[in-house]
Amino acid sequence: MNLSFKSTTAMALALGLLAGPGFAGTEEATEFLDSEIEGLSSLSRADQEAEMQWFIDAAAPFAGMEIKVVSETITTHEYESQVLAPAFEAITGIKVTHDLIGEGDVVEKLQTQMQTGENVYDGYINDSDLIGTHWRYGQARNLTDWMAGEGADVTNPGLDLDDFVGLSFTTGPDGKVYQLPDQQFANLYWFRYDWFTDEKTMADFEAAYGYGLGVPVNWSAYEDIAEFFTGRDMSYMGGPADGVFGSMDYGKKDPSLGWRYTDAWMSMAGMGDVGEPNGLPVDEWGIRVNENSQPVGSCVARGGATNGPAAVYAVTKAIEWLEKYTPPAAAGMTFSESGPIPAQGAIAQQMFWYTAFTADMVGDGADAVLYDDGSPRWRMAPSPHGAYWVEGTKIGYQDAGSWTLMESTPVDRAKAAWLYAQFVTSKTVDVKKAHVGLTFIRESTIQHDSFTERAPLLGGLVEFYRSPARVQWSPTGTNVPDYPKLAQLWWQNIGDAMSGAKSPQEALDGLCGDQEKVLERLERAGVQGDLGPVMNDPQDPEYWLSQPGSPKAKLDNEDPEPVTVSYDELIASWQ
Repeated sequence: MNLSFKSTTAMALALGLLAGPGFAGTEEATEFLDSEIEGLSSLSRADQEAEMQWFIDAAAPFAGMEIKVVSETITTHEYESQVLAPAFEAITGIKVTHDLIGEGDVVEKLQTQMQTGENVYDGYINDSDLIGTHWRYGQARNLTDWMAGEGADVTNPGLDLDDFVGLSFTTGPDGKVYQLPDQQFANLYWFRYDWFTDEKTMADFEAAYGYGLGVPVNWSAYEDIAEFFTGRDMSYMGGPADGVFGSMDYGKKDPSLGWRYTDAWMSMAGMGDVGEPNGLPVDEWGIRVNENSQPVGSCVARGGATNGPAAVYAVTKAIEWLEKYTPPAAAGMTFSESGPIPAQGAIAQQMFWYTAFTADMVGDGADAVLYDDGSPRWRMAPSPHGAYWVEGTKIGYQDAGSWTLMESTPVDRAKAAWLYAQFVTSKTVDVKKAHVGLTFIRESTIQHDSFTERAPLLGGLVEFYRSPARVQWSPTGTNVPDYPKLAQLWWQNIGDAMSGAKSPQEALDGLCGDQEKVLERLERAGVQGDLGPVMNDPQDPEYWLSQPGSPKAKLDNEDPEPVTVSYDELIASWQ
């Protein structure tokens, strides 16, 4: 990361050179393009300069203003806070304090602003998982109308919304955009490509299981591969002689345990309905909506699927694999604690692996999974699906941290925050930012020649984002009417199943019941108007289980014939 511009900016600020009426930041913009961007942009140098001049001119009325924005702490946002915010200040004269806090804390601050009307932050980068919340409550600025109306004078003519690959994730059922993507990362399958393509390893696996070792297409194959590698002596390949495990996961009763399930584990199992970006009428949370997108139930008795056979199967498999095929410490780990473990070199595969860990997997401390030239011994691929999955059902999760402007933020402060949001997502900046954080938001960035060159070092990340497969990975959709209230119920209830305090069925019965209590409270309060829940009357669950789609009746065979595919053939099919 080049910090030379940051230090230059700090010196100029100390001398009082960068603020005040009539500030024009042309020299500062030139310095930024020379020392920080260094040609890593999808725009020509002339177009970069033109875009920077637009920011200088549009920001002139706000020079000297101080604003506060907030995001979770990941590499991409650290870069924004430490490098791009000072650059923006130097170029525009608007001082930005970009706070970095935990993801749960971001949601808490957002809730506080929604409940009190107090302007806690001028801009939020919060997950598009809250799209259903923002659309229904009407407390987030509708960006489509904002850009055409009140915010038109501060909307970059080169913003190019069509270039954002995740815009469908931040669009409500009304066709309006409520959030602007800032970073995206997917939940994919991760595996040791060097182990999987070794002749001895492949021969041993085929002798034991009767089919070829490869990327698992379904959970049956994943389970066989997990069993095969757990306890295997991999010293003949330079790996550990003992302590090898066939899977990695986490199971601590902690808020991050909820993400493990709401972030598409249930849809991977096949719980929800067909649909992109999310299943309709039943989504990956098991919540059913009516034709007006109003939630009508979560339990099977009301047409939901949160406690149905597919959900029970999903949780049962997760617990079984955690106990049998992961390191003993994994059951007591959180999301962040478990993330770096595969880089230590003793894990064969992981079904639930976030590409946000890519930077760590190719950096210092990852020698065990890198060749001497820095190229990866591992790859990433589409996640395998469970027994209840059918073609067209969501198969994975994609995080989309997105800029959100609240209605309670004063207009001038919202305009200044919107300028900063557009700056850090601009075509001038985005290629360089993507190289730092590896969280792609723009098609022009994904297709940039610099990523064609870097792709061999990133284990399939670039190939995935250039492939048609990426559209099946999506964040939480609009069926969830109040993400903050509902999300916390998942880790609390499923944690009881993970710890053994309850059976999976008992835990999921509790979860769907708790979700319906929240939906019923929202219905009674009427706070979401015509968009809020209108709950179905409970019926015999067999009524719903006998209907087409989700909720799905229990399968006679939840362990179908295993299927694998050659990774190289898979990549070739994408290209």
